[in-house]
Amino acid sequence: MWFTPRFLWTLAVIALLLACSPGVAFFIPLAEALAAALALATIADALLGPHASQIVVKRTPPEHFALGVATTIAYTVENHSAAAVRVGVLETPARTLRFDADETIAAVPPRSRVTATRPVVPIARGADTLGALYVWYESPVGLLRRRVRIPAQGKIRVYPDLSAVERYGALHVRNRTIEAGLRRMKLRGIGTEFESLREWADGDPFRSVDWKATARRGKLMVAQYEVERSQNIMLLLDCGRLMTARIDDRRKLDYAVQAALSLATIAGLASDRVGLVAFAQRILAAQAPRSTHLPISNLTNALYDLEPRFEEANYSRAFGYLRHHLHKRSMIVLLTDVIDPLAQATLLAEAASLARRHLLVCVFMNDAAVNAALATEPQTVTQAYRYDIAVGLSNERRAAKALLERTGALVIDVPAKQLSTALIDEYLRAKRRALL
Repeated sequence: MWFTPRFLWTLAVIALLLACSPGVAFFIPLAEALAAALALATIADALLGPHASQIVVKRTPPEHFALGVATTIAYTVENHSAAAVRVGVLETPARTLRFDADETIAAVPPRSRVTATRPVVPIARGADTLGALYVWYESPVGLLRRRVRIPAQGKIRVYPDLSAVERYGALHVRNRTIEAGLRRMKLRGIGTEFESLREWADGDPFRSVDWKATARRGKLMVAQYEVERSQNIMLLLDCGRLMTARIDDRRKLDYAVQAALSLATIAGLASDRVGLVAFAQRILAAQAPRSTHLPISNLTNALYDLEPRFEEANYSRAFGYLRHHLHKRSMIVLLTDVIDPLAQATLLAEAASLARRHLLVCVFMNDAAVNAALATEPQTVTQAYRYDIAVGLSNERRAAKALLERTGALVIDVPAKQLSTALIDEYLRAKRRALL
């Protein structure tokens, strides 16, 4: 048992009365009466307060957590005693979660049940274990606080945040529609499967005019074709040293995983097959292209706990794996970051070889801090050094991007927070133009 703040404040009042008693005579009997009342109330609280077995606390976490998305954990507090109690619940710290409140407090009437919630923000992907609950409770007297440890270990999983993709998928974007109810996506472009006829509109290429239909109807008609489905999309995910760098509160690999799963979601709606190769010095995970669907696919389960390694990424091994296992023409999406000149040379050689057979998309994420340094005129020596470093990094990225584009690869280089949208846009653009 522990004394509560109420007990300590009462004790402080008694001490103050005794300290002031030389000047005010009646303070001494007042302090004595207050001390006697405090002693009796404390004894009553100790004897009549609820037993630990009469207080039951159960934790109910969400089924799935999403990185960076605030949610709540619910606690069901049952009071089986005949007195009202005040209960506080503290959590064991968890690697993947940030608890925004130190404790959750609930007032529970006699023989009743109350549900309280606690805000929480996932700060890291992966599997984790919630530990024991540390519970304190007080009787209505409120002088003694009893504490108990409740074993409540439970497994949780923190997945990448795909809520933006779900919102994106519900929008009408230019001339393509993705239904919010996960209906099949229709992409109209330069495909080979006839879809419908419509009246010619300003901006349509004349090669798309169906002259027979035009002659029948007496006005220009355009043939629309649906792009091919069941094509291969291969995600090539760099998990090497450079992907451990942080942008804002997340690692580069976190942004890359989110973008990869975002693309897989949209590709699944388009009936394409999605595969995966995650690599550092060796192949960490691999899946052959297959159909994928939300909310939790095999691909999501393969990526949600993927961690970067403090080692150099071996591009030769990753591209060699693709050459050996991937024979059908595919869109290969490489999510990486290249700064080291030796790594650039290896990537350029491998990209030139791969781009002859496949559609290669190289995806980089630039750092907002570098862009901010470039946009700020230096005023101090420190700012000048920062500006000079930013210029060097920017020039290196621009040169690497130009060399990759010469090999025939498509290159995306955007801020990390725009990565998912930019990658989805590039995929849809490639589908409409039948680049696969």
